[in-house]
Amino acid sequence: MIRNAKAIVTCDGDDHVYRNADLLVQGPRILKIGLGLTDEYDELIDATDRFIYPGLINTHHHFFQTFIRNLKTIDFPNMTVPQWLDKIYRIFQRVDDEVIFYSSLTAMADLIKHGCTCAFDHQYCYTTATGKRPVDRQMEAARMLGIRYHAGRGTNTLPRSEGSTMPDNMLETTDEYLKDCERVIGLYHDAAPYSMSQIVLAPCQPINSYPDTFIETVKFAREKHVRMHTHLGEGENEIMLERFGKRTLDWCADIGFIGADVWYAHGWELTAEEYRVISKAGSGVSHCPSPALLGGFPILPIHQMAEAGVCVSLGCDGSATNDGSSLLDSMRTAWLMQAWHSKQRGGCISPYDMLKIATVNGAKTLGRPDLGSLEAGKGADLFMVDAGTLELTGTLHDPCNLLARAGVTGNVALTMINGKVVYRDGQLTGIDERELARKGEAVCNRVLRQPCDAFHNLY
Repeated sequence: MIRNAKAIVTCDGDDHVYRNADLLVQGPRILKIGLGLTDEYDELIDATDRFIYPGLINTHHHFFQTFIRNLKTIDFPNMTVPQWLDKIYRIFQRVDDEVIFYSSLTAMADLIKHGCTCAFDHQYCYTTATGKRPVDRQMEAARMLGIRYHAGRGTNTLPRSEGSTMPDNMLETTDEYLKDCERVIGLYHDAAPYSMSQIVLAPCQPINSYPDTFIETVKFAREKHVRMHTHLGEGENEIMLERFGKRTLDWCADIGFIGADVWYAHGWELTAEEYRVISKAGSGVSHCPSPALLGGFPILPIHQMAEAGVCVSLGCDGSATNDGSSLLDSMRTAWLMQAWHSKQRGGCISPYDMLKIATVNGAKTLGRPDLGSLEAGKGADLFMVDAGTLELTGTLHDPCNLLARAGVTGNVALTMINGKVVYRDGQLTGIDERELARKGEAVCNRVLRQPCDAFHNLY
């Protein structure tokens, strides 16, 4: 029993907000929300002075990049995406499966501490050092922390000699990629309600793979009933026009990489007509505000996209273009971007709309009707904010708009996932955080910061 919450912001279809209310959880699901619940319970959580929100849902990230951040030598704001990729991949190729494990732990911990309960990660970093272990190591990290994890099994198949930005030791063949997709689906994909792990087929981007990689992905994903994802509309259209005579979305549509089981990351190059194409197909777009700002790229007109019927969700994106893994920070940044954008184009969304983008739309994007809002029968994924602190005085009349508008971006008071408290009062439960941090830093030093001519002065 969660007792006496100052407010429970449900994000349900009617936008209910309960005041001074209780919430009852049994196992992985919410049983009841209401005033003065009298049901029996085994454990009590006092939510006095707490605002409760649905768990945030991250729809685009690259966890392995968490150990490749805060680098003054790779100045993303002064590069195009292909230029940045060409330079950063020279570091990525050194990643091994220990980096995958500890960098994933780091990103997941950051997400949890900032209210995220379900995360998708686009894992395309397969090197000679990682082998085929990245998804396995990430699932190990997710189980340790208790986060819901959707793993994007990515790949890159096109060599640099044929126009990609990929080093040769980060390439796979389409056949070996699909073989490993079958393996990880068999091990980790659970489509049942309240599932803690799922697999998404996610070739990295069309400019870095052979066409057959995407064509075969479509066939295999639909045979296995799993979702698909890729980068799209992030600066690659000129290259796609040169290679195929088509913009990327047209190319994807022609091979079937579009539909209600597909979503794309970024999309700042998309046109108004392409919004209509995406909407008609039922596909979604994961908006990642931090890299857009850092790179000086166009701001997504979310109001216009929503009017066209596009489901827009929220992603942190990789730490190499964000340097953090807080969806609360991404919410704040995204809303401020929209406020600025409305002065240029007209039509701004509210801070509460941004919360629903990060919850309701995130659940829809990942195909999770069991998540995204606080309602009886939904998964017990939530976070709490301490509304009794001095710095929030004067804001408490409107808990719906509070987070993005007032800049509530620090660590939350509590995070619950699948009915279990995984973070409370500054502590991740069930792990020795400082010991893991020490080991992770040692791995980062050993693998990525050791002297090497090819990487001299990168750190």
